[in-house]
Amino acid sequence: MSTANRILFIPGKNPKPPVDEHRQQLLRCLLRGVGRADPVVARQIEADGDAFRLIGWNPLYYQSYKPLDEDFLWIDRLLSQDGPTHEDVNEALSFRRRTAWLLYTLADIFNFLIPLLPDPAVKSTVQETARYFSNEGNIGQQVRELLKAPLRDMFARDERVMIIGHSMGSVIAYDALWELTHIEKNPGRVDLFLTIGSPLGMRFTQQRLLGWHEQGKRRYPHDIRHWINMASQGDLTALDPTLRDDFRAMLELGVVQSLTDVNGGIFNYFRNAQGLNVHRSYGYLVNPRLGEVVARWWKEGA
Repeated sequence: MSTANRILFIPGKNPKPPVDEHRQQLLRCLLRGVGRADPVVARQIEADGDAFRLIGWNPLYYQSYKPLDEDFLWIDRLLSQDGPTHEDVNEALSFRRRTAWLLYTLADIFNFLIPLLPDPAVKSTVQETARYFSNEGNIGQQVRELLKAPLRDMFARDERVMIIGHSMGSVIAYDALWELTHIEKNPGRVDLFLTIGSPLGMRFTQQRLLGWHEQGKRRYPHDIRHWINMASQGDLTALDPTLRDDFRAMLELGVVQSLTDVNGGIFNYFRNAQGLNVHRSYGYLVNPRLGEVVARWWKEGA
């Protein structure tokens, strides 16, 4: 009898739709991406009601919801496309975005520049994480517990687990995995940690991670077998789209078996009334490159 495959998705910042509604839309997009890579696997995931689980931390953190109808038609539009348009590609690779990337890189090195950033979305990402990193009102611990609780159960049942961490969700997941290793001494391991649109390459983020100021093996989580990081073209939240160089010591210390960056030629073509948003999780999930990663992982455990 094969081991059950379980996919845990932990979203990025901002209020989200009610958890069940949000999960349904994320799953629609994931099935689209996987289906473009391997339709058989997509049908298997869809048929298993326990295969995909959303870790809905946002209502606890923000004490509010975002109406689904703000995005629903745009998600339908995204699902109707087979790929990015020429306009999407040109905008993602535009000089404006390259100039912004340089400015944000400087702000990551010199944090006093952060209030001067012109993009409110990127600036708010940095500012909103302050409450999480300071654990104000124990909020950091509370949101990590939402991920750790199901992980403990899945580890106890020896289930095969993939975590998909989007944006700030990848930071929460990393910290939770560090705690399971070093605070709880839990021997379980996540088979694949897939980070998408992640700020884990930013110095601002790294300096605030749990364990980052420790030495040797204690600095890193030990419960990740394989780590794949994916960043779309022009995604400024994934300011440094390569994580292997930042976390290479995990390979050298033998606490992770592989760490791979996948960032060339990946386009996130989610659009809404505000225009192209190359960071949205829906746009990542429909991408066949992500679908290939999920399909391959699923089949390895079949």
